[in-house]
Amino acid sequence: MLSVSVLPHLNAVLNGIAACLLISGFFFIKSGNRFAHRWCMVAALTVSGLFLISYVTLRFYTPIFVFQGEGVIRIFYYILLISHVLLAMAIVPLVLITVLRAFKDRFAAHKKIARWTWPVWMYVSVSGILVYLMLYQLYPLKTAQVM
Repeated sequence: MLSVSVLPHLNAVLNGIAACLLISGFFFIKSGNRFAHRWCMVAALTVSGLFLISYVTLRFYTPIFVFQGEGVIRIFYYILLISHVLLAMAIVPLVLITVLRAFKDRFAAHKKIARWTWPVWMYVSVSGILVYLMLYQLYPLKTAQVM
């Protein structure tokens, strides 16, 4: 059985995969390949759903600990974290509306909202990786973590 201590690392990997799929989907739609675009976006939605399950599980079982960096990096981290969290909450309904419009073949409406959804989703994915790197790799908790 896996320990919840692997979940932060899994979450970062899932965010990375989602970002790659989002970039691929963007390039596919710009080149007119709707089939590949659709596949990438459905895969990004699936990976992001798995991330959400993993993240909620992590938060259920482990405490949130204080960022260990000091000085300017601490300010940068919390600005990044706050923007990440707020946009992560906003992205859920945005993605659902965007996907629903595509599945209903309402492509004009889909394209209109996707112009907002895609950059926010990308920001959330990439900033999630940065938060992970800062929290677990660059400035890890100096004492034993409870996991």
